[in-house]
Amino acid sequence: MSLHQRPHQKPPAAGDSLPVSSSSSAPSRPLPLLTLPYLFSLLALLLFAALLLPWGPARPSSAPVSPWRAYTLQEAAAFAAAAGNGTVLLAAVSGPYLPFLSNWLISVRRAGRADQVLVIAEDYETLERINAAWPGHAVLVPPAPDAQAAHKFGSQGFFNFTSRRPRHLLQILELGHSVMYNDVDMVWLADPFPYLVGDHDVYFMDDMTPVKPLDHLHELPPPGKKGRTYICSCMIFLRPTEGAKLLLRKWIEELKEQPWSKQRKSNDQPAFNWALNKTAGQVDVYLLPQSAFPTGGLYFKNKTWVKETKGKHVIIHNNYITGFEKKIKRFRGHGLWLVDEHSNESPLGRHAIKYQRRV
Repeated sequence: MSLHQRPHQKPPAAGDSLPVSSSSSAPSRPLPLLTLPYLFSLLALLLFAALLLPWGPARPSSAPVSPWRAYTLQEAAAFAAAAGNGTVLLAAVSGPYLPFLSNWLISVRRAGRADQVLVIAEDYETLERINAAWPGHAVLVPPAPDAQAAHKFGSQGFFNFTSRRPRHLLQILELGHSVMYNDVDMVWLADPFPYLVGDHDVYFMDDMTPVKPLDHLHELPPPGKKGRTYICSCMIFLRPTEGAKLLLRKWIEELKEQPWSKQRKSNDQPAFNWALNKTAGQVDVYLLPQSAFPTGGLYFKNKTWVKETKGKHVIIHNNYITGFEKKIKRFRGHGLWLVDEHSNESPLGRHAIKYQRRV
């Protein structure tokens, strides 16, 4: 029966009382169902029910959290050190540096050291990308810095990014592991570990461009014009000794005393050198040979020296130049931008290279 059809009236049974009416001639009718008051009441009831009752099955409040977010530095360092006889090979990157990380990794893999690499990812997207391709080799130590602000040299974001470095290194030493740190704008031409001779606390390379004798001393150089040395914080090897830990604590202290400002657009390297100078005599240090570990200002600008020391170079640092595109162009010009033709050798695969045109 349609709601729009009037229902047939059933005659009242005998004895049933009739409704009282002011007019005995008017027939009795039921109340219509589609009156406006009735519809408004029904609509209000439905709205009230919608507010109180959930629609459909209950949904989770958010997407599942990646297990890598709970991955700790202790776990990650143990994983890397197990492949490297107790030594971790450390790098730190945010997303824009992934092409450089991949380029560096190709050279490290050729030297047979890739398995002991641990990457400090400085943003969650980078953490996920690296571990998706190479599980266990990346960790994020919270809080994550601003990834977009971290890659412009001289910026406060870059200072905040690099100033985390000594804390990461100290944590790894406290866990009982040795650690070598590399900037990712480096390329290995040979395995550097045979050059870590002796049993010193800390090993590093000079960032000065004047040519040294091939048999130069391996002690801390004398301070320069600014009253401090000019050692590069880009490549450091540390053993888990009290001397190495003392140096790192002093480095952290110096960073707090020399924060970034618009007047002094600093990075972590001056503080590292002040720490070296102020702990001199308390830390057993070793300056690596310049012929094997040249600064970019020497390797890329002194062709005569490069020819004279051919076959001795171990790690090349693409510094003394700023900007992603300029660094890539310089690497390409010297046959060191390996990802162009050898990306299949990177543990990250080709997926990391798509950042290349965006930087």
